[in-house]
Amino acid sequence: MRGTKHGRNHHSAGAWRSVGERDPNPSPSDAMMDPSCTAPAPAPAATTGNGDGGGLAAAVSAAVTTASRRFQHLLDRSTPHVGRRWLGLGAVVVVYALRAWFVGGYYIVTYALGIYLLNLLIAFLSPQVDPEVAEVLGGEPSLPTRASDEFRPFVRRLPEFKFWYSIVKACCIAFVMTFFSIFNVPVFWPILLFYWVVLFTVTMKRQILHMLKYRYVPFTFGKQRYNGKRAASADDLTLPKD
Repeated sequence: MRGTKHGRNHHSAGAWRSVGERDPNPSPSDAMMDPSCTAPAPAPAATTGNGDGGGLAAAVSAAVTTASRRFQHLLDRSTPHVGRRWLGLGAVVVVYALRAWFVGGYYIVTYALGIYLLNLLIAFLSPQVDPEVAEVLGGEPSLPTRASDEFRPFVRRLPEFKFWYSIVKACCIAFVMTFFSIFNVPVFWPILLFYWVVLFTVTMKRQILHMLKYRYVPFTFGKQRYNGKRAASADDLTLPKD
């Protein structure tokens, strides 16, 4: 009887609670009847350890992109200032020459720089389409060969701006290399100088012969310009004036 009375009191107490309220200390029988009492709490979301690294990489990439755009903007603005650009290049060459002179070495670096500049000069003096190759392929020559031919400006294989920019980059790289002793290879520099002079002479002779053979000059002269005035024709001269 006592057990029955105790069970009735227990059920009546459970019924007295509201439907939405839960017992903080449920009995085993209540836990079996209500599975939500035993449901585990949701685990906190795991944080990845590379969050800071990804943010740093994005910041570095954005900074590099911004610097590249600003540098390209400066290059674009310097394009029409031909004289100033070449004066600046002269200053860069003088700085490198003084550095190589006072250090007293790095002849291999200077020789490699001279060979590279010679290749740039040949590309600057050469036409974009080689007339010899055009003759072999049977195409129309890109340069006028007679005085009666239509005027066509000389188009270089290496444009002037790229020629200037390549020289600036080469001189800057060579200047940085003079600060590393690994590039200071001992060599008898008069041999390198003699070989470079011979190579320059032979290369320029071949280039000049190529110009004479195909009758072109690597510069544009006599370009016709419109001055805004139309030449008077025979009909205009014969018309009566009011």
